[in-house]
Amino acid sequence: MDTTEKTITHENSEASHHGGSEKVIVSAMFNDDDMLMGSVKTLRAKGYKIHEVFTPFPVHGLDKAMGLKETRIAITAFMYGLLGLSTAIAMTYYMMIVDWPQNIGGKPSFTWIQNMPAFVPIMFELTVFFAAHLMVWTFFVRNGLYPGRKAMNPDPRTTDDMFLMEVELKGDRDQLITILKDTGAVELH
Repeated sequence: MDTTEKTITHENSEASHHGGSEKVIVSAMFNDDDMLMGSVKTLRAKGYKIHEVFTPFPVHGLDKAMGLKETRIAITAFMYGLLGLSTAIAMTYYMMIVDWPQNIGGKPSFTWIQNMPAFVPIMFELTVFFAAHLMVWTFFVRNGLYPGRKAMNPDPRTTDDMFLMEVELKGDRDQLITILKDTGAVELH
């Protein structure tokens, strides 16, 4: 069994004053999602930091087990929806009241609020359109998914049937290897 380690150099504001900090990462492969979850919980209970987990499909509860923060993406969806609603209101006001007022069906366009019920479908559609499309772009930017980016997946088997967990080495390497083996790791890198 190959037990090589991966070293990651992080340059942040604190570490750059001291020449950067190096983190040693140990990778463990699992062939079952339940074994992976058990290992994540065991390692977190023992104070180890899980650097990253690669899975072939979403594993329910893995984010909480890893100690990840709740996502704030719902807040951005709400803001994008408000942007779409504001755009729809501004667009319908300008088009139907300022630029090209029309007397449709004997109902003159004196104010936007009098004609607002006719604009509800437009407001709804633009709210959903802005929220959905801008959320996709936010997801791409936030996760670094853009054309030409080198794949970050360290082992192609994680797209098929294997689970890979990267653990930051803290303390004794042999103790970490033993914990990983005991919790079901089938390969260590």
